[in-house]
Amino acid sequence: MPKCLVPIHGVPLMGYWLEALFAGDLVDRVLINTHYLAEQVEAYVADSVWRDRIDLSHEEKLRGTGGTLLENRAWLGGEPFLVIHADNLTDARLGVLADAHQAAGPEVLLTLLAFRSETPSQCGILELDKACRVTGFHEKVANPPGNLANGAVYVCSPAVIDRMIAMDKLELDLSTEVIPALLPHVLALEHRGFFMDIGSPEALALAHSRFPGPGE
Repeated sequence: MPKCLVPIHGVPLMGYWLEALFAGDLVDRVLINTHYLAEQVEAYVADSVWRDRIDLSHEEKLRGTGGTLLENRAWLGGEPFLVIHADNLTDARLGVLADAHQAAGPEVLLTLLAFRSETPSQCGILELDKACRVTGFHEKVANPPGNLANGAVYVCSPAVIDRMIAMDKLELDLSTEVIPALLPHVLALEHRGFFMDIGSPEALALAHSRFPGPGE
């Protein structure tokens, strides 16, 4: 099973994200990148109430989180866009993140969701200035300087794509290559509610015990 379809209280992770994106009309359409067990994701989308607003992009060979954006830059249409790693689970309101990005002005090219991690050595840890601009980024290091972590939920200005094109690479990673190159034009918004990376059986068990089910 691909991680994006792992169920929490009977709802696949992707279901929570699609509801958050579409229920409040935050976005017009969603593009889902597929690779591992793509046929399961395709079947889930085909059965979704949101299927008419979802497009799929399959990668036989992974291009990295940034390379996927470059490959699909025509789909983005030169507008601000959201990027979400769908193996995470949160109760964050994505509209708040979008509003913070818009209010920050043109100097901020990317606004990311941050959270306090119980396992900071397994995350990308952020250093911020007094204005919550990211000044340092430490991706999965042994002794990180704190526990404020990158939640891999981003609101990006179109200029981010231009910066990535200038890097002249087909395969790019957002966290290790793109974001460090954007400093100091990255804003972090800390979410103080629930956030968890569902990357292990232990994390999955914790999510079931800590995250409220639909309607709770």
